[in-house]
Amino acid sequence: MTTDTPHATAGRPADTAALVAAIGARFERLPLCRWHVTVRLIIGAVTFFEAFDQLLIAYALPELRAEWHLSTGQTTSLITVGSMGMLAGALLSGRLADRIGRVKVIAACIALSGVCSLLLTLCSSPGPFMALRFVQGLAIGGEVPVAATFIAEITRAHKRGRFVLLYELVFPAGLTACAVLAWWLMPLLGWRWMFGLAAIPGVLCVLVVRCVPESPRWLADHGRHEEALATMASIEAKVEKITGEPLTQPAPAAPVARESHARSGLRELLTGRYRKRTLVVCALWFCGYFVNYGISSWLPTIYGSRFHLNLSDALLYSTVTSCAGFLGCLVVALTVDRIGRRHTVTWCLGGAALCLLLLGLFAGGSASSVLIWTSLSAVFFFGANICLYLYTPELFPTRMRALGTSLGGAVNRLGVILGPIVVGAVYAGGALGTVFVTLAVVALVGSLTAGVAAEETSGRQLEDVAP
Repeated sequence: MTTDTPHATAGRPADTAALVAAIGARFERLPLCRWHVTVRLIIGAVTFFEAFDQLLIAYALPELRAEWHLSTGQTTSLITVGSMGMLAGALLSGRLADRIGRVKVIAACIALSGVCSLLLTLCSSPGPFMALRFVQGLAIGGEVPVAATFIAEITRAHKRGRFVLLYELVFPAGLTACAVLAWWLMPLLGWRWMFGLAAIPGVLCVLVVRCVPESPRWLADHGRHEEALATMASIEAKVEKITGEPLTQPAPAAPVARESHARSGLRELLTGRYRKRTLVVCALWFCGYFVNYGISSWLPTIYGSRFHLNLSDALLYSTVTSCAGFLGCLVVALTVDRIGRRHTVTWCLGGAALCLLLLGLFAGGSASSVLIWTSLSAVFFFGANICLYLYTPELFPTRMRALGTSLGGAVNRLGVILGPIVVGAVYAGGALGTVFVTLAVVALVGSLTAGVAAEETSGRQLEDVAP
């Protein structure tokens, strides 16, 4: 077996830097095969249902407003409290994943989210409901960026964008499935049954623990050399068995050189070579998700209160927009390796800005025009946002990759919180056109930020991009 190389036997790297480089080189020679797909499907299933849980509140909101007689302020709180939990969860999970491992955090998050969904079915007033949504937000906000980090760490540089984003498609797929099922089942069964169904996938935590190995890159970076080598050898053996061919020798790998003053943590993210990267991706996460959730959280309510559509039609219109966004994600997944990360985000946010500006100035007078233009804009801003799940883990080294990705996730939650609040405040004044113009401006800021300041990472090994 080709794992008996100087990287894996008597000549094992004695120090962490050399082992990190060796593990990276060994991943680079792994052909994409059923092992990668299997791991991607398991982690993808977890992320799919987390996305389902995240958006479910938007489709339950019309029923909750009627049942509990909620004011506009209470409605906004019901939307944003989960996002506040996601913000806190993202920050907490990043540190935990960099300290105790990626897989443990992913499994714990899906288990906690499932329990919260089950308890939400028992709520009879806004107070307990919001408390549970906050806790569930901790889990959802924690799982998604850590899962993105893990998938990036098991993937080689060649066509990494396509592979990672085909995994990341499960998140907008979860959003779309939530929209479709809510449109179909909410009028028939009510919101409690929807949250009950969302609790079932919590059992996936067992599958994650039993079937998904810890990231060898993380193990090596934390000085757990024997575990890193054993895990890497196990992965290589499975790949050889699946492909039926011996693996090639890994390319020689230079040790990863850290700056002498490097501090693994938030301080390092905001100093040296990583400061600009951190600020840029945070701005992109904020702008993309401010627009995304500013629109998606309020669309069912806007269709009902402004255009007087019944619940079924309002949910159907919102579902069409989610499906259009999924199409945008698919296009980006198939083209991002050719176009590049920076250009993808720049043009997608620019396209969203143009669509929303035209809607706000000229086309906001009917439900059908809102449907058409929000769907067109969703193609673009969904595409930009999914690209960030690929781009962000590429910018940071293993020792703080989960924290860097989670910081981006936390800032996106800030956008998720403020987007619905701003839309709610502007919409309460009756200025629907101004809502879309405001969102267009935010999207334009994101597009300009990416075009001017973002670095390109396509086709480069993780250790080369972020030593």
